Amino acid sequence: MKLCPGNGKTLPADGSGVFSGKILAGRGNEKGASMGEGINDYTKNIVDLRRHMWMAGVEVELRRLIWQIAVVGKYISAKIHESNRKLAGFKNIYGEEQLALDRVTDDILKNKLHHSGFVSHYASEELEDIVAIGNGQEKYIVTADPLDGSSLVDTNLAIGTIIGIHQKSIFDCGRNSMVAALYITYGPLITMIYSAGKGAHEFVLDREGEYVLSEEKIQLKEKGSIFSPGGLRKDWTDEHLKFIEKLEQDGYKLRYSGGFVPDINQVLIKRGGLFTYPALKKSPQGKLRLLFELQPMAFIMEQAGGKATDGKQDILSVKVTSVNQRSPIYIGSATEVTMAEQFLSN
Repeated sequence: MKLCPGNGKTLPADGSGVFSGKILAGRGNEKGASMGEGINDYTKNIVDLRRHMWMAGVEVELRRLIWQIAVVGKYISAKIHESNRKLAGFKNIYGEEQLALDRVTDDILKNKLHHSGFVSHYASEELEDIVAIGNGQEKYIVTADPLDGSSLVDTNLAIGTIIGIHQKSIFDCGRNSMVAALYITYGPLITMIYSAGKGAHEFVLDREGEYVLSEEKIQLKEKGSIFSPGGLRKDWTDEHLKFIEKLEQDGYKLRYSGGFVPDINQVLIKRGGLFTYPALKKSPQGKLRLLFELQPMAFIMEQAGGKATDGKQDILSVKVTSVNQRSPIYIGSATEVTMAEQFLSN
């Protein structure tokens, strides 16, 4: 696997445009209104997603793009609730059966981004290759797993949407190309965690349809107490098996749902732990996709003080050479990820 030259991370510049009170509050203020004018008492006591990004100095086009993707999450949530749980009769490019929801959510997201004015190209787990959706002058490239864990829909478990936002090219390492990442969890609550390189922040979709700040600048503990191991035990390598046995001996609690989004969300919200889907004996590159799943989650996890590695190098230092590239993953608290690297190096 190729190493990516350099480790300079591209971060969005501070926003310099005027962000109107109408956009900030979403409550019908006149353009150019001050932060407090026309905002009701309820709104004065909350921080919504748009206001949070404005206060954090996220570049204006980037925050508008993130907001548009967050809105798509509302449509996807509605589609999940009206799902009839039946298969679409198609397979995705990896030979996996697609639920009707997979195809619908991918279309919804792609169409929204096509009309956003901010995205030149789009790459999705449901498509064979990266596709042009803009006129070529737009600043951003978006990668997506539109509905991660869709096979869990009929069991009524949490599923999610994973998004990576890049500049210039996706065929680089994430540390050079990524400017933001987010994921939306569709569970008992609809939540979103995003990062634009200024920490990882959680928002909850409230009854008024607004994403409201729940936790700002989430920080993991150095050491957690839960682990989520993917893959069948009989297919694990000896090194990985010894690592898992060490976690079990140390009293770590097994917490695995079969969904990448809810398991990563658990590590972040519980402030520590580990998710892993390792290299397998017959699949040395593991199962999960570097572009659509691992890079965005690694970006967020690092912003929360955690780590993500393929066992040898940081996920964000792995250079992308193909859209469907896969990688092993160990992601979570620094102690557990470092421990994994030590076992695998032996």
